[in-house]
Amino acid sequence: MARQPTMADIAQRAGVSRVAVSYALNGRPGVSDEVRARIVRIAREVGFSANGPAQAMHGAAVPAVGLTMRRPSAAFHIEVFRRELISGVQSELMTRGMGLALQFVDSLDAEIQVYRRWSADRRVSGVLLCDLVADDPRVPLLESLDLPAVVVGGPVSGPRLSSVWSDDATAVAESVHYLAALGHRRVTRVGGPAEMLHTKLRNEVFLGACAESGVDGAVLASDYTGEAGAQATRRILSARARPTAICYDNDVMAVAGLAVAAEMGLAVPGDLSLVAYEDSPLCQVVHPPLTVLRRDIVSYGAHAARLLFDAVAGLPARTVLDHVASLVVRESTGPIRA
Repeated sequence: MARQPTMADIAQRAGVSRVAVSYALNGRPGVSDEVRARIVRIAREVGFSANGPAQAMHGAAVPAVGLTMRRPSAAFHIEVFRRELISGVQSELMTRGMGLALQFVDSLDAEIQVYRRWSADRRVSGVLLCDLVADDPRVPLLESLDLPAVVVGGPVSGPRLSSVWSDDATAVAESVHYLAALGHRRVTRVGGPAEMLHTKLRNEVFLGACAESGVDGAVLASDYTGEAGAQATRRILSARARPTAICYDNDVMAVAGLAVAAEMGLAVPGDLSLVAYEDSPLCQVVHPPLTVLRRDIVSYGAHAARLLFDAVAGLPARTVLDHVASLVVRESTGPIRA
């Protein structure tokens, strides 16, 4: 099947920018009548479809923004990050009368096929890309499909791919320095899947901050589920030289870890301090309530959606720093017993 012509193809032939093509084809001011006529003529010559993604932003038949999740759908009801991220995205979509095409997949190959289908059917204006990995094949794929995309995470640089990211390094380092100030000298981090770029960054920063603070740091990979968090905690606390503090990469694993500590007869925070990355009602209603690294995830999702609207409109790609998670101290952390 021949590739559908894109605004980038028209821009190259017309000798103008993609922004100019978007403005011309959607009847927006900002280009001269001569340039507009030339762009429209070329669009007709190459067979550009008038119901492409950019049209959806300007009153034509409106598709949706695409988002895939490579995790079990059941996890959506528990994990705070994805749930609040989607809430933020939808808050922006509602202002434009758009919908969200949410697709659960079980593998990277399946996710790639979803993007190919969305592009071929022209069902979505653009996509939000989460959980970036090293040499992520989705990045060149989306560029080749000419499908506007924004990476949630990063930062990612490139001529056609925007990203919005949060400063994980500062937040993770702050949590380590806080535990060190309480007197902890053995701290373990239970991270997410090892192949994810944000997991690697957090691991590296965690170990570096431990070294700076004179803390014996260790990292254990997990998968964000409560079951895996509980298993990791039992393994950590069964070691001969167990740590006096554990940092978890999400709220669900931290709550599971708290339950395991109670089963093993360890007092929190007297024998063991716990910190969770991301806050949720779960972290606040357990006993003791959990110290967390808190982000405004709803705002983060809304920011990603606005950046995607810009990408769909043909504006230049850019990388935007959203905000830094803040340390919220509760009763699950304290000095170790003598």
